Amino acid sequence: MNTPNRPGNDPSGEPTLFSAIITPHRSLPRAGFLVVMALVGGINFIGGLMFFVIGAWPIVGFLGLDVLLVYWAFRANYRAAAAFEEVVVTPSELRVRNVTHRGKVTEWTSNPLWTRLDRETHEEYGLLRLNLVSHGRKRPIAGFLAPSERESFAAALSAALGEARRGPVRSTA
Repeated sequence: MNTPNRPGNDPSGEPTLFSAIITPHRSLPRAGFLVVMALVGGINFIGGLMFFVIGAWPIVGFLGLDVLLVYWAFRANYRAAAAFEEVVVTPSELRVRNVTHRGKVTEWTSNPLWTRLDRETHEEYGLLRLNLVSHGRKRPIAGFLAPSERESFAAALSAALGEARRGPVRSTA
C-alpha cells in the first residue's frame, strides 16, 4: 500500500490533501516464484524419471501437467495483482478510482463535506470493513488491506476529510 499524505496539486488546480494508491498484497516476489517453480519442476522431473525407468511412462505426462497447472495458477495470481484502488482528497472532491486487473475503471466521487467513514470492527480481528457514505450511497474502500493497515489508512483519510471540512487556512501576516 502506498499511502503518502502528499500535498500537491490535483489536475483541477486544487491542492491535494490526501492521495493513496492501494494494491493487493503479494507475499511471494518474482524471485520466490522462480525458486518455487524450479523446486516443483525438479521434483516432478525426478519423479517422472523414476516412473519412466520402471516402465510407467504415462505418469510422466501427468507430472508435467502438474507443473503446468502450478505455473498457470501463479501467473493468474500475478495478473490479478495488477488491480489497484486510488483515493484522492482535495478541498472540494473525494475521488475513489478502482482499476481491475483487466483495466476496467470505475470511479466514485463525492464532496468531502458530505462524506463520512463508516467502520465495521470486530473486537478480535480489528477493522473488518471501511465504507465511504454520502447521500445514502455506500462505497467500500481499502478492501485489499489487512485490518491493521486499514486502521492506519482510515486514520489518515479521516484526517484529510477533517482538513477538507475545516476549509482553507488563512495566514495573518
